[in-house]
Amino acid sequence: MDRNLNNFARILVDYSTKVQEGDQVGIVTSTAAEPLVRELYALTLERGGHPHVLLDFSDQDEIFFAHANDDQLDYTPRLHKLAFEQFDVLFKIRAQTNTRALTNVDPARQARRQKALAPLLQAQIQRGAENQLRWMSTIFPTPAYAMEAEMGFEEFQDFVYRACHVDEGTGDPVAYWQSVKVEQQRIIDRIQGHNMVQLRGPNVDMSLSISGRVFKNASGENNMPDGEIYTGPVEDSAEGWVRFTYPAVTQGRVVEGVELKFQDGKVVDAKAEKNQDLLLQMLDTDPGARYLGEFAIGTNYQIDRAIKNTLFDEKIGGSFHLAVGASYPETGGRNTSAVHWDMICDIQQDSEILVDGDMVYRDGQFVFDY
Repeated sequence: MDRNLNNFARILVDYSTKVQEGDQVGIVTSTAAEPLVRELYALTLERGGHPHVLLDFSDQDEIFFAHANDDQLDYTPRLHKLAFEQFDVLFKIRAQTNTRALTNVDPARQARRQKALAPLLQAQIQRGAENQLRWMSTIFPTPAYAMEAEMGFEEFQDFVYRACHVDEGTGDPVAYWQSVKVEQQRIIDRIQGHNMVQLRGPNVDMSLSISGRVFKNASGENNMPDGEIYTGPVEDSAEGWVRFTYPAVTQGRVVEGVELKFQDGKVVDAKAEKNQDLLLQMLDTDPGARYLGEFAIGTNYQIDRAIKNTLFDEKIGGSFHLAVGASYPETGGRNTSAVHWDMICDIQQDSEILVDGDMVYRDGQFVFDY
């Protein structure tokens, strides 16, 4: 595990963010991730960067929502704001010790807090698009994540490092992710520049436009693990219906059985089998929350099951996902919102994707020659 952890840190520093001499580097995480923080801190110093560690303690969010007044809910943390708006590199490492800590928090308070944190997300998205910020989102394996994934802790650690391709089975992690980038670019070259995408299957019947939009090649530079191609759909183009087969997770709460209906790009009907109140509250956060900010196809077949962690689940090979809320400007997307919430749908059976009427994807695999 020590070797895997060292490989993990090195790929984050040397490949994903390319830390250089003089870089202001933020490490935003919790105390549970201390082993990875130590590795990142040392490597950043070796590369000549200036590391700044912003640590939460394990139950900080739980205490915050239990005691915060309205002014505190509306407050954007000043040190985090500085890091997101001015630093060169930002490592965002989730390391939860209780994935259900916020289960009973009032959704209205969570939505209000989401608005207060929106400037951080907006700065990350905008500065990332302008190449002013090299950011990385990842996780550090904890027993809580293992329990959520219904795995033993060692089994879960192996799962994480395999998905990231920093395990002993991957001879050269950097070379692996470089090869993913080449392969995914071939896919992008085949479908970019077209107009209408149709998604069909037992859990989806909808269309959306990608006209004039840019597909991004997610190959380990902003997420780890990675493996997806994504873009921002034309804002008023989504039409139809989708039922997301995997749980949708936000702010430590799980929403299951989400179904959305779109008309003229907007979510006009929404329901869920579990935590529907949170779903509706998030969709009503602001006007942009009911429009799509992202359409993506997952390509990481090492991630062969959902673990109720969006960072992993959205990359599942044989799935697509939509995000309601904020677009990534570098895709050409123009939707703005305090929300960016990914929801994932399995398309491995009796499912297909057509682009301008041509079949490009069937039952979990791309089917064209490229």
